[in-house]
Amino acid sequence: MQTICHLSVLIHEQAKKYGAKPVLTFRNFGSLTWKTVSWNQFSMRVKEVSNALLNLGVKPQETIGVFSQNCIQYLYTDFGAYGVRAISIPFYATSSEQQIQYMIQDAGIRFLFVGEQEQYDKAHRVFALCPTLERIIIFDPSVRISTHDPHALYFEDFLKLGEGFPRQSEVEKCWKEAKEDEICNILYTSGTTGEGKGVVLTHKMYIAAMEANGKCVPVGEDDRVINFLPFTHVFERGWAYLSLSEGAQMIINTYPKEIQQSMRETHPTCMSAVPRFWEKVYIAVKERMDNSSVVQRKLFYHALSVGKKRNITYRSRGKRVPLPLEMEYQVVNKTILSLVRKQLGLENANIFPTAGAYVSPEVEEFVHSIGICMIVGYGLTESLATVSCDHKDEPYTVGSVGRPIDSIQIKIGENEEILLKGPTITPGYYHRDLANAEAFDADGFFHTGDAGYLKDGELFLKERIKDLFKTSNGKYVAPQMVEGMLLVDKFIDQAVVIADQRKFVTALIVPEFRVLEEWAAEHSIAFADREDLCRNEEVHKMMMERIETLQQRLAPYEQIKRFTLLAHHFSMESGELTNTLKLKRSVINKNFQEVIDRMYEE
Repeated sequence: MQTICHLSVLIHEQAKKYGAKPVLTFRNFGSLTWKTVSWNQFSMRVKEVSNALLNLGVKPQETIGVFSQNCIQYLYTDFGAYGVRAISIPFYATSSEQQIQYMIQDAGIRFLFVGEQEQYDKAHRVFALCPTLERIIIFDPSVRISTHDPHALYFEDFLKLGEGFPRQSEVEKCWKEAKEDEICNILYTSGTTGEGKGVVLTHKMYIAAMEANGKCVPVGEDDRVINFLPFTHVFERGWAYLSLSEGAQMIINTYPKEIQQSMRETHPTCMSAVPRFWEKVYIAVKERMDNSSVVQRKLFYHALSVGKKRNITYRSRGKRVPLPLEMEYQVVNKTILSLVRKQLGLENANIFPTAGAYVSPEVEEFVHSIGICMIVGYGLTESLATVSCDHKDEPYTVGSVGRPIDSIQIKIGENEEILLKGPTITPGYYHRDLANAEAFDADGFFHTGDAGYLKDGELFLKERIKDLFKTSNGKYVAPQMVEGMLLVDKFIDQAVVIADQRKFVTALIVPEFRVLEEWAAEHSIAFADREDLCRNEEVHKMMMERIETLQQRLAPYEQIKRFTLLAHHFSMESGELTNTLKLKRSVINKNFQEVIDRMYEE
């Protein structure tokens, strides 16, 4: 049974209900050992944080910042802050000094909580440039504090300020006085086209989102939910709070690169993810099968076709599965498909919400075919994640982004733009009157910038309106759709489509070098380094053949005519990716202008 209440008291209300039941599974910084914390222990730590914050002088609706990767201390801090009506502002663990300085100054942050050495060092360097900043509080006890830093405090010492709950009567007064329309978080968008804006998220939005999502997203107290995305990301944050409101156990994965190992060790039943995770699973499984014996390959692809027929042809359309097919599925599921899930650590898979980018229909069908319930959805920071999603056990269409959640109004405006209104929509951007005036129309609808349409109760996305490329021949090309098609190929790691105001479509492609180097060795292709490999004519010919196969269903004007292989990845350090790994197309166009121009030479 879901608990719907103000976030200031959610953990304490759940502790009354679940007591000694485990809620958080985690590893300490640098440790390989998984530990657990009960609801009672979670509640106690949150109270200590609330008391400690009062002892530091935090007032209602003042701001704190959290600059860390996912960890147990992150959750203690957030819920402790809500308990004293403070506003928690999350920073991506990979944010630059310039970005954190901007956010600290924009939001007037007094206390900044940091994770590891890298975050502490950046915070320490900008401290003198941020007049409002008073303290840096460090989660990882192994961090080396600068000898010239009287403002830093380890989290363990910070907790001692709240030990024994010396200000608990004041904390409880805060709980009683907490209002739903108060600000809970300010989430700064990544800013693919410039400086990020602070999206205001209120407690009222969270309450409405938990209630609406609780009706259609079947996560419950028997689930084990692993974190894949950072808590800074609205998708993970909203999903985590929903899971906690349902009494689910949470597995905190601190290091994103270790997610697959963490899954195999902890056996989660649920996880929210971006499509790129499932694209890599799809590529890895197919590669493994392609390298197996003829008999194994035949058995696997037969099992996959049975899974597709049962889960896509029948179940996705709400049709009853014929008994012979159901019986055959149960056999292949038990003997073959279950082994694929076991390799992922998903023996007891429940639901896997997926959003944040274009989901390739090929990948979506594959995930469902192996017996994993992918819940495709759509949302924004400004909508507190979910606008729409597939509803389990209801018909869904591969290629849609599901059905709207309760309480949200969707209107299709000019240029097929998706417009939103409802209790889960932000009241606006922090201190940005001009941006707010542009984002909301006279009827109070928020303009998403995404194009789409509704059909039979489901929402379908077309493309970001601003991201649509218009070739010099007047044809429109949707780059994300083309890039999504490329990324299901095992030889391709990153891809950027170029087309705007150009005669035809080209692409910058970063190969999956491990796979490409293996292929080169098998074909006796010698190369001195990755640059040499990327210039090789045989490699280029092979890649062109694969690209032509992938884009057969595209219209001629959408197809890639030329491409360049790049020896180095697009990165956040070079400014080519945002903190959420979205492409900054303007930066890429500038950084690779000469390379791009060469592709258009006659």
